[in-house]
Formats: sequence, C-alpha cells, structure tokens
Amino acid sequence: MTMKHSRVLGTLMGLAALAAVPAAAQTTAQTTTDNTGYGTTAAEFLLLGAGARGTALGNGFAALANDVTALYYNPGGLAMMSRPEAMVSTYSYVGNTKYSWLGFAMPVSGGSRAIGVQLGSFGFTGQPVYTLDNPEGDGTTYDVSETFMAGTFSQNFSDRFSAGLSLKFISDKLGTTAASAFALDFGTNFHAMIGDRPIRAAFVIENLGSNLEHSGAALETLIQRQPPLGTVTIPQDGQAARLRTSPWGLPVLFRVGVAFDLYSQSNNRLTLLGEFNQPVNTKPGAGVGLEYAMTNLGNTGFSLAARGSYSPTPDNNVNPGTGAGFATAQSTSSLTSQGLAVGGGLSYGKGNVKLGFDYAYKNMGLLGGTNFLSFSLGW
Repeated sequence: MTMKHSRVLGTLMGLAALAAVPAAAQTTAQTTTDNTGYGTTAAEFLLLGAGARGTALGNGFAALANDVTALYYNPGGLAMMSRPEAMVSTYSYVGNTKYSWLGFAMPVSGGSRAIGVQLGSFGFTGQPVYTLDNPEGDGTTYDVSETFMAGTFSQNFSDRFSAGLSLKFISDKLGTTAASAFALDFGTNFHAMIGDRPIRAAFVIENLGSNLEHSGAALETLIQRQPPLGTVTIPQDGQAARLRTSPWGLPVLFRVGVAFDLYSQSNNRLTLLGEFNQPVNTKPGAGVGLEYAMTNLGNTGFSLAARGSYSPTPDNNVNPGTGAGFATAQSTSSLTSQGLAVGGGLSYGKGNVKLGFDYAYKNMGLLGGTNFLSFSLGW
C-alpha cells in the first residue's frame, strides 16, 4: 500500500472514530436515563432540506454537495462549484403545508472562493381558529409563516480541503405572534483520491444560534387585580397585561458524512454515500444512499441521474394505537418503509448554460409521502 493510500485510510479511520464518540456517549447515557430533548426546539422547518437531489439522497448528501444546494447542506462544499448557479424548489409537505427554497451562488477569486444567498419558507394560510367557547370555530382564521435568509462564504484552503460559514436570520410568525433569531452553519469538506476514484468527507454543524421567544397581540390579555388580604372584592375593570413565553432553542444538528465513487469511468459514475447525524432534540440518526449519473449522453448535452436512500427513524418505533386515528396495521419495527427516498434528475447543457430538473419522493410513514421538485440554472 502506498503512503498516499495510507494517509487517506488513516483519515477515514479518524472520521469513523469521531462519528462513533457521540453514538457511544448516547448509548452510555441511555443505560441510566434518556436525556434526549424531545419537543424542546422550535423552527423545525430548518431541517426540511433544499433541492430534490438532497432529498432523494436522504441524510447522506453533505459530503457530496458541490452545487448551489451546498448553501444548505454544507457551506464547505460550496467552494468546489465550477459555475454560477441558481435553484428554486418546492416541497408539498404534510397537512396541506408547503416548503419552498431558493438559492443563488457563484465562484469568485478565480474559483478559490464562493459566495451565495439562500431563502427558505414554510407555512400555511386560512386555518380556522378553534377555542373552548367556540369548538366549531369562531369565524376567524390564522396563518403560519416561517422563513430564513442566509448568506454564505466558502474558501478552498488547499486542493483537498475547503470550509464555509453561513449566517442565518430566522423569522417565525405564528398567527398574531412572532419571534426572530440568528444562527450559524459551519461546514468542512475533505476530498482526496483512492486510486483513480474520488472520496469526500464532511463535518457540518447547523443552526447554532439564539433562541426564539414569541410576542404579539395574541399574548395580550386583561387581568383582575387581587384585593388586599382581608378586604372585600369590588367590581373593577381588567388591567392590561402581556403574557411572557418561554424561549425555544433551534434544532442544532451535527453531521459527519462520507461519499465514495464505487465506479467512475468516462461519463458514468456510481457514488455511495453515508452519514451519521446527532440532533439536539431527538436520537442520533444515520443514512445511506446511492447516486448513479450519466453525463452528456451521446454528446447530446443531456445528462441523467437516478438516486435512492434510506434513513432509519428509531424514534417512530412505537405503536400509536387507535386513539389518534391511525391504523394499527402500521408496522412499528425499526426497519420500515419510512425513511425511504427515491428520485432522479434530467439536465441539459450546451456551452456555458445548463438547465436542470430534479424530482424526489420521500416516505414519511404515518404522515404519508411527499414530493419535492427543483429547477436549476447554471451559466
């Protein structure tokens, strides 16, 4: 084995060791008590992804992302993009909600750096307001609008290593209340060769920032002052008061990913991806995916890609029963179709212009399936 291969394998062993540390710590903690922070974070829409390609590849895309979607999945991979690119994508989520993502990025300084901006939006409109006094609705409606905006800077530090940083502003509007927060994403990408086949590794931390604390008209109320002890209560007008909400943290997520080209020859490529992730609000997760790409078919400018992934969801290994209206026939084993994602892409490029379309389907178990569409333009 050459010294070059030894360095690469040594690096991979180090990555595996680092990935195993959080998992081992979690296992040790569970022998005494489960400290998982279920339901302790807000702005979960920050985890809905960007682009159909990333959705089809599940939790394994951080190491491979080198296009405009690296703005979301790994700021460190953005420095490897070869041309300016813009993308818009839309996600038909559960409960008649919708998630949309828009990104633009471009290389600068001769390709040694890259910059970009992204915008994500989730929500719904016109939902009836139900109260204890009006269980059938009081005739009013409410909207939910959650958005984030981010700017990214990425730098190539060598021919094998790049890193990037994103600064996010988050706005969370729930009915007549609102909150805002700031967050950082930081990512790195290590890329090398094993023989003549590329291998990539990524470390990413997402949504590290301030808390969300809501305020607004819905929290304004009237209260009755308590009379002094021993005195008679007399009629009085309500005094204006404002309820104070507890602060909610953001869904911080740490990822370790690896992508390796199992086959790479001419215009064909088969890439295997794997990832470990540690969120703050649920148990550790992992995922594995495959992408097969054929570029410039017959010198026509058309390229095709097929993708698939599986990301186990151990938190859903429960029997919901019939109380919530779910069918008891739903499998509750740790290995189910939930977490399965498939998709593909079609692109056309001539000269400096490239048009792309990607589609992904993701199985969400009891919540049904979702569809993700994205359109990209490179020049």
